[in-house]
Amino acid sequence: MIVEMREYTLHSGTVPEYLKLYEHEGLAIQREILGHMVGYYRTEVGSAVNEVVHLWAYDSFEDRQQRRARLAADPGWQSYVRKIRPMLVEQRNRIMYPASFFEPELHA
Repeated sequence: MIVEMREYTLHSGTVPEYLKLYEHEGLAIQREILGHMVGYYRTEVGSAVNEVVHLWAYDSFEDRQQRRARLAADPGWQSYVRKIRPMLVEQRNRIMYPASFFEPELHA
């Protein structure tokens, strides 16, 4: 299993609009195609208050690649991305593997 952490820095004041758009247009598509959402967060306090972080679990890196390709090809997702792209300042992605002592429970 791997977990991808995606961090988006948004233009000041656009987090509520981004989250509303995601909830209404992006969430269902990602859940259907990507599968297991580990978490979806917005920063409340700190140096990155205009940041959204989400985590997705995959069986393997290859599983992630296949699911991300399906997502990128989805017309509804493409429409959604065109709407949110102007809100984004920066995007960072990390692929994380669990520590040897951690046994994750996946509930897809």
